[in-house]
Amino acid sequence: MSWLIITILVYLILAIVFLVDKYLLTWSIPNPKVYTFYIGALGIFILILVPFVGFYIPRVSQIILSILAGAIFIYALFWFNKALSLFEASRVVPAIGSLIPFFTFGLVYISTFGKETLSFLEGIAFLLLVFGSIIITIEKKKFVNRKSLQISILTAFLLSLSFVLAKYVYLNQSFWSGYIWIRIGGFLMAICFFLFFPEIREEILKKKVSFPKKTIGIFLSNQAAGAIANILQNWAIALAPLAYVALINALQGIQYVFLLIFTVFLSLKFPRILKEEISKKILFQKIFAILLIGAGLVILAFKG
Repeated sequence: MSWLIITILVYLILAIVFLVDKYLLTWSIPNPKVYTFYIGALGIFILILVPFVGFYIPRVSQIILSILAGAIFIYALFWFNKALSLFEASRVVPAIGSLIPFFTFGLVYISTFGKETLSFLEGIAFLLLVFGSIIITIEKKKFVNRKSLQISILTAFLLSLSFVLAKYVYLNQSFWSGYIWIRIGGFLMAICFFLFFPEIREEILKKKVSFPKKTIGIFLSNQAAGAIANILQNWAIALAPLAYVALINALQGIQYVFLLIFTVFLSLKFPRILKEEISKKILFQKIFAILLIGAGLVILAFKG
């Protein structure tokens, strides 16, 4: 169950990263293309670990698979950041978060011809976690429209595909070597897609996007936290059985629980960045969602 503990820690860190990302996308770095470019480009610093972690060159097919997993992840992040910049988080986050586990489950099921699937109890935990995630994030009169739904579906599918491909990487490579190759793939996507397209190249280079000194520190610190979370998430994926990758995605409901706790406090101090309306009805909704997520966690922890 080490993968479960690691996953919970991941979503605690990602809850903090999400709040800072929302702040940066709203006030300091409004263009999601630029923001995603820097996220992917910073991934190249993982090469610092090469002399210390037993990095090696695998078969060509494994290199291609690893690079593809990393490239798709960065492309998915672009669409996620674009969704956050175009729509309220309360519209797209529930949709994306609820779709990822189902896409992941479907991709694993199809890729293994039905051989890798969840047991009955694991399936119950899966549904409890997913529906708990939806209930804790959804808000009245803030349902997705057609455009936001299209972006949410695309983002969820791409993220699911990157997670499943990453699992196949770790089935055939050591963790650190596979992870480094995946990050190289993300770096190549950032360079090839976000730098060599004329419109994006002009936006990044000619406009010389400047970061206030305070923003640079926040951005780099947040990226460091995000990198740690990403490493831990990939470690959880590497440790868990193939069928459990969908459960790792379903456990994102824990992130929303952490987000709820943080936003209750932060919305009072920074109301223009984050707002969290708290009424008796909403409080009941959140508590009910937390109970569903907690029940899913208990099943996973004690199922045998």
